[in-house]
Amino acid sequence: MPEAVCRRCWMLHQLAGLSLLLVAASVSAAPTHAPEPELRLLMKQAIDSATSFDDRYLAEIWLTDMSGRMAKYAPKAIPETERRLRFLRLLHAEATKAGISPELVLATIDVESRFDRFAVSSVGALGYMQIMPFWIEEIGQKGDNLFHTPTNLRLGCTILKFYLAKEKGSYVKALARYNGSIGKPDYPYLVLDRLTRRWSR
Repeated sequence: MPEAVCRRCWMLHQLAGLSLLLVAASVSAAPTHAPEPELRLLMKQAIDSATSFDDRYLAEIWLTDMSGRMAKYAPKAIPETERRLRFLRLLHAEATKAGISPELVLATIDVESRFDRFAVSSVGALGYMQIMPFWIEEIGQKGDNLFHTPTNLRLGCTILKFYLAKEKGSYVKALARYNGSIGKPDYPYLVLDRLTRRWSR
């Protein structure tokens, strides 16, 4: 009997190890080869103009990592490296300004619009973060365009931060409010699944 128990424990241990390897492999999306000279220049320009990072090294790591993940998970949305880096730099700045996780914002956009700048939902929500037009009157400025990337990210991050504060930091409850699906956990858990599998560092 003890031998059977030990064998079962060993098998469970092996399965757990295999699961961790599979998760790690699915999450890792950073480029594995040396960047070309043109990409080096684009990256340097993005890093030099990034103001929301504590230091240049962190900017380089984050921008390179997330650009690689975007190229893997949403290759057609922003295919040009330069545009992708500009988008990521802006997203990081707006998330940091709002005091929320840039990775959470990436996961939210992944679910809401699949990184389609011109996405329009069946109820009229617009852009990357699927902002309803009435929010312009609430926290925007007259004439704001929700397809304008800085505007969309600024309003989306502000709204998400508001709900996180209202729900005392609960991602599940805040995301449900953001999506208008309170009491239905499908949407929050989908965003959190994307956060864990695709965008967490």
